[in-house]
Amino acid sequence: MTDPAIDTLETLLAARYSCRAFKPEPVPRQTIDRLLSAAQKTASWCNSQPWQVTITSGEATKRFRDLLYPLAASGAPNVGDFPFPREYRGVYLERRRESGFQLYNTLGIARGDKAAYTKQALENFNFFGAPHVAIITTDEALGVYGAVDCGGYVSNFMLAAQALGLATVPQAALAFHAKVVREHFGMGDDRRMVCGISFGFPDSGNKVNSYRTTRAALPDVATFVE
Repeated sequence: MTDPAIDTLETLLAARYSCRAFKPEPVPRQTIDRLLSAAQKTASWCNSQPWQVTITSGEATKRFRDLLYPLAASGAPNVGDFPFPREYRGVYLERRRESGFQLYNTLGIARGDKAAYTKQALENFNFFGAPHVAIITTDEALGVYGAVDCGGYVSNFMLAAQALGLATVPQAALAFHAKVVREHFGMGDDRRMVCGISFGFPDSGNKVNSYRTTRAALPDVATFVE
């Protein structure tokens, strides 16, 4: 059974990936506005729409990069607005390792090369060369439910970008320094940073964009009760 709507959605879902090399050309403002208009249709708890989005372009992206990269390279502690995972275990650890090794193998980084691992991790704070970064925040009073709603927004943001010929990479790493980010952009104390999304036109010829992560089979994630 086929339907044009689900076919289109499945095509976008299959095509989307975490881009780690971007072209420097900026995205036209009209395209960004179209992207945001689409993402704004995201469902949310009680229609609260808790997300606020701060988007950098041009010199603002450079200033943000010049702030975060040296901070991360200095070994500053990771202090986010939301607790980071306590640990990855079982199948979740296996999937995390598989994803990491796919990246390292593509880049020719040998297993156990901690210096190379660190250097690649710092590319998060170079935004992988993207011309734009979107900072996603929620209202403090909404707690985890606001963060969950923002997760839905992030997903739709990325799908809308894919439909517009853009690439994205969602980055929890940028939330490692949430307080610094809020101060840099003059955000109020009532905001809590969920993540960042670097985006732009993909550098499709770069080998780092050549691999794709796997997905679990339905029996591994779905239980039917009748």
